[in-house]
Amino acid sequence: MYKKNHLIALSILLVTVFAFSACAPKATPVAPAVLATAVPATSVPAPAITELILATTTSTRDSGLLDVLLPIFEQQTGYKVKMVAVGTGAALAMGEEGNADVLLVHAPTSEEELMDKGFGSQRDLIMHNDFVISGPADDPAGIKGMGKAADAFKKIAEAKVPFVSRADDSGTHKKELAIWKTAGITPAGDWYIETGQGMGDTLRIASEKYAYTLTDRATYLALKETIDSQILVEGDGVLLNIYHVIVVNPDKWPKVNVEGAKAFANFLTSPETQKLISEFGVVEYGAPLFFPDAGKDPASLGL
Repeated sequence: MYKKNHLIALSILLVTVFAFSACAPKATPVAPAVLATAVPATSVPAPAITELILATTTSTRDSGLLDVLLPIFEQQTGYKVKMVAVGTGAALAMGEEGNADVLLVHAPTSEEELMDKGFGSQRDLIMHNDFVISGPADDPAGIKGMGKAADAFKKIAEAKVPFVSRADDSGTHKKELAIWKTAGITPAGDWYIETGQGMGDTLRIASEKYAYTLTDRATYLALKETIDSQILVEGDGVLLNIYHVIVVNPDKWPKVNVEGAKAFANFLTSPETQKLISEFGVVEYGAPLFFPDAGKDPASLGL
């Protein structure tokens, strides 16, 4: 009898608990923290032609800048960017041959030649940083702190210590050759090493060979912790490194994605993107890797 009454009481208790649970308000699940930082999906309709071919320099890739900017552009516009990172000479050739829609490059004289030939329909100033001469900490050529890049190159050539050149017709290579010309030297010999590689690879080779090289500051800072080289010469006015975006002319190449190219140019020159450029690298290096210039008078940069 005791067991029967005990089972009846337990059954009544369980029914009461389940009934109360069914009537109680349900807790709202908490979203994972990752969802709070997710970027909202774009509401912009997808363009008719979504692929956009960007020919750019290895410095914009190796510095990490485009890793930040391209996903934002793609989300905002619906375009999918195919980035081809090569030397500026090769990037300009891609534009001239109709193999790219838009260019992001840093060789002003060569860019102007492209525009004069009619292969670019629009060219906008985007940003600048500078070139530096890096080399071994013990500085066998004794160039540290020199004010003129050409004088530093002379000392390197006289000492015949290793110098690594990109030798790839890039904007950096063009600048290097101009400095050698100012120094009155045609570099040649075992001490002058030509890589045919991008800036990141050339910096690594220079580090391995305890050699000097000319590099843009952004790529140097991005790789600083992985190479054994120091900045030895900086600040000469000839070391200014200026970037433009160029829309390839559809009158020359009708299949160019000109709408996408213009959208990318507008994105780079927008105040929001210029702000991102001004902030890029500040947290990691204590200073920006690039300085925004959209809308500035080119004469203010010596152009």
